[in-house]
Amino acid sequence: MRNKKYLIFKAGIIFACLIFFTGAGPKKVTIKRTGKGGYILRINRKPFIVKGVIYNPTPVGEGYDYDFFSDPNKPWLEDGKLMKEMGVNTVRIYSCSEDLTKVKEFIKDMYERFGIYTIIGDWLGLWEHPGPNYADEEFRQRTKESILRKVKALKDQEGLLMWILGNENNYTFSGGIVFWTSPQVEKIENLQKRIFKKAEIYYCFVDEIARDIKKIDRHHPIALGNGEISMLNVAAPICKNVDALAIICYRGKRLGNFFENVRYAFDKPVLVSEFGCDSYDAYKNQEAEDIQAEYLILQWQDIFSNSVVGKNKQGNCLGATIFAWTDEWWKHNEGYSPDWCVHNKEAGWSNGSFFFDIRAERNLNMNEEWFGIVAISQEKENNINKRIPKKAYFALKELWAK
Repeated sequence: MRNKKYLIFKAGIIFACLIFFTGAGPKKVTIKRTGKGGYILRINRKPFIVKGVIYNPTPVGEGYDYDFFSDPNKPWLEDGKLMKEMGVNTVRIYSCSEDLTKVKEFIKDMYERFGIYTIIGDWLGLWEHPGPNYADEEFRQRTKESILRKVKALKDQEGLLMWILGNENNYTFSGGIVFWTSPQVEKIENLQKRIFKKAEIYYCFVDEIARDIKKIDRHHPIALGNGEISMLNVAAPICKNVDALAIICYRGKRLGNFFENVRYAFDKPVLVSEFGCDSYDAYKNQEAEDIQAEYLILQWQDIFSNSVVGKNKQGNCLGATIFAWTDEWWKHNEGYSPDWCVHNKEAGWSNGSFFFDIRAERNLNMNEEWFGIVAISQEKENNINKRIPKKAYFALKELWAK
């Protein structure tokens, strides 16, 4: 009996050593702070910079309710080949299907077939109907339980990189996209103080979720998703359990002082979770692939030069995910399904930083349906819409190969 116990013990030691030395099991993703104040993302202690794309391959004729995880055509098997050839190492998913078995299959396929990691996000109920109320305890509990269920199911899947909580939820504080409130908030007469109170309520909720995720998963960082730098100064003293910031940034050709802005507001490492440029000139009313490629090259150069991997010892950037992989034909008229078969040329909003077409009528120059670095056609190959890489795809492929 003694010899048997010894053999079992010895076998356990050998197995543990094999896991340690061969890297078997899920890789540990960490963020290290350098002696110079920079930050670096590491996978099993090896430096890693996110060269990513946002992935939501909605087919022509489908819309906001399309769930690619459940698509029997598995479009990622075709997209993954193109991504690997380009040098993409990460995809970002805004939210995942309720069928977590299929989500695991997707993460596994992307990693094992193409060497691509997956960032899993969650909207925190942002687009639910009825809308979210971050001051409501029942809503908070339901939302948190849903997220923790996903974490438990996916945390050990090889190929998972990190979690992102929220996206642009900070725009709800002023009612910009969704309105929510509480009796406590409504008692505050000063409008600015009311907005700050809503920010405190929301960021406390995010920190609570992050804290509970860490009890389940200690191998993957957790990022706070935020629209630009708005309200990060409120989040900073509250979000103690957040490891990084995932920030949307559309500042035109150059990101300017973006990274210093973030460092000043909330000194955490930054993943630029959305950036890019559409490939349509709303002023000249024509396609503009050259301009899209030019903007993306310059934007990426700023991202890379603000990273430790890019030899900036004080760099606080972990990389970025481009918006988006493919064009999305449903975006202009989101609620009108007959229009999902049309690649609309009308712009939906204005951004003066993209000055090449700001002179468009009413200054509407941002074409939501044209942000993909890969176009899609109504023609099908292997049961999915044909993929047509744009000039930005090839420009980044060359840049990322250096």
